[in-house]
Amino acid sequence: MSRTIVAMPGDGIGKVVLPEAIKILDAAGFKANYVHGDIGWDFWCSEGNALPQKTLDLLKEHKIGLFGAITSKPKDDAARELAPELQGKGFIYFSPIVGLRQHFDLDICIRPCISFKGNPLNFIRKDGKGGYEEPIVNAVVFRQNTEGMYGGIEWTNPPKVVRDALETHPRMKAFKNAPSEEMAISTRIVTKKYTERIIRAAFEYAKKFGYKNVTVCEKPNVLRETSGMFLKIGRAVAKEYPGIQLWDTNIDAQMMWLTKNPEDYGVVVAENMFGDIISDGFAGLIGGLGFACSANIGEEVSVFEPTHGSAPKYEKLNPSIVNPIAMILSACMMLDHIGELVISDKIRKAIADVIEEGKVMTYDMMKLRGGPDVFEKGACTTQEMGDAIIKKLK
Repeated sequence: MSRTIVAMPGDGIGKVVLPEAIKILDAAGFKANYVHGDIGWDFWCSEGNALPQKTLDLLKEHKIGLFGAITSKPKDDAARELAPELQGKGFIYFSPIVGLRQHFDLDICIRPCISFKGNPLNFIRKDGKGGYEEPIVNAVVFRQNTEGMYGGIEWTNPPKVVRDALETHPRMKAFKNAPSEEMAISTRIVTKKYTERIIRAAFEYAKKFGYKNVTVCEKPNVLRETSGMFLKIGRAVAKEYPGIQLWDTNIDAQMMWLTKNPEDYGVVVAENMFGDIISDGFAGLIGGLGFACSANIGEEVSVFEPTHGSAPKYEKLNPSIVNPIAMILSACMMLDHIGELVISDKIRKAIADVIEEGKVMTYDMMKLRGGPDVFEKGACTTQEMGDAIIKKLK
């Protein structure tokens, strides 16, 4: 049966890496129709909406999306780049991928950070005996995707009703002399329903794939209410999984420990911003964002994307230099989600073979600065990496 996938290249290098992923899906035997979904900076500038309704309608109909990357800019910069006829009309920029997650309740974000044998960017450390060792990194971060610090409930110059409500908290005494017009406020809201969903999903994943521990990575000694709720629910859910240990770490300490003993960690679960931070930290141990894939899973709709940004400075380089592997691995996560495990395993094996062989490497794998001169130093193009993976498909 042929599926329909909503393909949303977005901005910058998203327009480059998404076609490579589709090329490899086709070569591996995955049968699908791809419909284009508008999203990103161009639509903000021309329409005042980076997430057009027609794209939401496509996702509602077809349920599965592949997403490339988007460009996001600060509020004032975004306002300046609106079409002249839209300026001053009350349009406010909001990240379309965050909007997508919230609109479809894509609350479970899964970010595997798993090292490939032979990747020259893998983390190494001294072994204490005068030599070096390369620990195997096999961590999967579960990031709560719709709440927390990225919930979008913020004010600059909070209205009186908000200020009055905040003043009921004794800690606001420290800010009593700060004028509202000189104040900016961001909230961190977590709820029992979605905290329990992400923690249970993490434990279920650990159970399915044989991980021996789940780590709740928060900061309950300081963020006593929100992180405290996370840890409390984590302890309650852990009782249902007696074969899996529950660990809890503070986000700051975890960022230190992941470069000391990353092999100790299996599944890690955290609130939105902390999950974002910890997944990027682990991604740095497996080669960087060129290898960092993700899934955004909701009850009906799911969207799969690399975690890198749009890197607009590389968009117009011809030929392209960017690493498409994160996008291809995100497509593999899509295949896993819809039950096409044979094809996803085949693609991952081909990627592993190319990396271990070491003959075809993008500029980042060669530790080069990005630019058109990387080819003179032996780097492959984006398309050549895709072609090399196709040749290894079996």
